[in-house]
Amino acid sequence: MPTAFLASGQIQPTEYRRWADARRRFAHREKDRKKVEKLKESIPLHGLTEPILLGVSDRYPDVYVGDGHHRAVALMDLRICSFPFRWYWIRDFGVHIEHEPFPFHLLHDPVKE
Repeated sequence: MPTAFLASGQIQPTEYRRWADARRRFAHREKDRKKVEKLKESIPLHGLTEPILLGVSDRYPDVYVGDGHHRAVALMDLRICSFPFRWYWIRDFGVHIEHEPFPFHLLHDPVKE
């Protein structure tokens, strides 16, 4: 998945209103700050070893980071071009990890905007 989709705000954080809010919180909490710093040291050496989990809302055409907020911030800070991910539908009847192709049509090309 192109990291530009995170940076452009097309993939939103679930626990924060915006990525700037997540960054601010991580910077002010020692535990979070250390976690992001450790990721920023390890990613250039080993890559992202755990994929980011994306949720796609069935009700709204929104895409969220369900798990991996610290990893997402580290990737954006490092200006990494792409990242591994898994995804799931958020549906009225439950959540299901998908093995089907990701619905990229829900995202706009951030380079063209």
